[in-house]
Amino acid sequence: MDSKGLHIYVVDDNRDTADSLAVLLGRMGHEATACYGGAELLEMVAQAKPDCVLLDIAMRGMDGLQLTRELRSRYGDDVVLIAITGAPEDSDAVKSTFHLVDHYFVKPLDVQRLQTILLVG
Repeated sequence: MDSKGLHIYVVDDNRDTADSLAVLLGRMGHEATACYGGAELLEMVAQAKPDCVLLDIAMRGMDGLQLTRELRSRYGDDVVLIAITGAPEDSDAVKSTFHLVDHYFVKPLDVQRLQTILLVG
């Protein structure tokens, strides 16, 4: 991690959640940008590859599982993927997504754990 921190995209169809998390990550010293759906994120990563993507699993349109598959097909393990969900952990979409990401959180987000993950990579 350089002096500017990590380049992170936060994608959640709940704008307040995405914006708040991007602000929090910025205060942690990272360059964080919020976006509000999978298609928008894919446009952003085409312009600038991030170090990390924090993504909600249960989004309208392209959900987190579809988005994770697309990001893995484009970048393999070169981008750290962190899934966040408020959905039941035993749902098929959540379990499938958890197997494809590097880390995952069940809401509410454990900020200290997130900070540790981002420092270590």
